[in-house]
Amino acid sequence: MYKGLKSTRSEDDSIYTGSSGISLLNLHLYKTLGEEKEEKYLHTALQFLEKPLQHLKNKRYTFLCGDAGPLALGAVIYHKLKDDSMSKECIKRLEDLYYPVCKDYDIPNELLYGRVGYIYSLLFIQKHLGPESITNTIIPKVLRVIIEMGRKAAEEEKSHTPLVFTWHDKHYLGAAHGMVGIIFMLLQLDKQLLEPYLTDIKSCIDHLLSIQLPSGNFPSSLENKSSDKLVHWCHGAPGWIHMFLKAHELFGEKVYLQKAKQCSEVIWLRGLLKKGYGLCHGIAGNAYGFLSMYRTTGEEKHLYHAYMFATWCMEYGNHGCNTPDRPFSLFEGMAGTIYFLADLLHPLEAKFPAFEL
Repeated sequence: MYKGLKSTRSEDDSIYTGSSGISLLNLHLYKTLGEEKEEKYLHTALQFLEKPLQHLKNKRYTFLCGDAGPLALGAVIYHKLKDDSMSKECIKRLEDLYYPVCKDYDIPNELLYGRVGYIYSLLFIQKHLGPESITNTIIPKVLRVIIEMGRKAAEEEKSHTPLVFTWHDKHYLGAAHGMVGIIFMLLQLDKQLLEPYLTDIKSCIDHLLSIQLPSGNFPSSLENKSSDKLVHWCHGAPGWIHMFLKAHELFGEKVYLQKAKQCSEVIWLRGLLKKGYGLCHGIAGNAYGFLSMYRTTGEEKHLYHAYMFATWCMEYGNHGCNTPDRPFSLFEGMAGTIYFLADLLHPLEAKFPAFEL
């Protein structure tokens, strides 16, 4: 992968398909393979992040495709390298982005380019550095804007749901650009913070249940309600499964777990894609659905399914899959495969101590 990155130099600094994504992969390897033994990954993470931090574009404010991603990564990596001054500077610059995020109503609310993508950046720092690392008024303010915009759009459209979100004038439903990704991110927030909005959020989830296709899959948008082509994290069951599992965790209703199981069956039957091995619309991204199911249910079949998809990924390039524009990137290419394999290693080793991947 590193040789490939050197031979395909790009000006892309994003986490999605750029050098920040390789930085995130190395931070992930540092955490999953053992911090004491694998500090080299932490230094490699910083090397891949230095250029993105010097070339922030001040145009997008999300984790995957904007300035917020490199800043959140920088805060964590510098902290782990004991450079608290640089870590705090990254946090301040990230927090300052909440002004345009809240004031610019042309910004969408979806994950890749919108407000929940900014929220993810804040949660990323809190996960690694603690809840107190982010000013406690910022997330509530961004959340309020998201809900207000969703309610306003629902009222204007006289919608059956209390919240409506669009992207490029389409009612996308999936994890990358649509309602499912927005709801999933909101469900990551503290329940007390969500309390005033939980009725609206749950009503939207329950309405989404009715959109399921006969195959068990879900369409990419309301405008394509009968289309059953896509089985990706970005559009289709592999993205929906995570929302259903989180809804089951929060609300405790069996119907959400049942829907997640149906999504898992769709992925098993149709999830080996010709599009590639990455996280967004590839096999590694689909396999995460099995890993999430295993972590929720403890049922070994889900771990087995994740392992079988992993073996497919490990035969990288031998299945006639398409070569993406960024073949070594995190969300389109090989880096995404490595990211998933690292996450899969611990549950496999815990279940089968003699296992080697």
